[in-house]
Amino acid sequence: MTTIKINAITVPAGSGDELAHRFAARAGAVDGADGFEGFELLRPTDGREQWLVITRWRGEESFQAWVSSPGFTEGHRSATERAGGDAPRPVSTHSEVWGYEVAGGSDG
Repeated sequence: MTTIKINAITVPAGSGDELAHRFAARAGAVDGADGFEGFELLRPTDGREQWLVITRWRGEESFQAWVSSPGFTEGHRSATERAGGDAPRPVSTHSEVWGYEVAGGSDG
């Protein structure tokens, strides 16, 4: 059964474009992970500061295998870090991961 992981990231006003840029710079880092089904970065449109990173996985085991893999660590390093430089300042002030499974829906 598909497992959904949502990372709710609090990003202060004015920092969202940098967050989007950082995600774009490492786009595809998770694509080859076993059990990975898809990814979306959602930008708030209603004044909220919470951006949502939504990933879909074949199951909880696939997600946990990704989190404990070297690919996870590498995928979360910035381009500057990969080139041997220092990590950039964090863009977010808080983050938490929520887990869900699909319980119903419609194909549209």
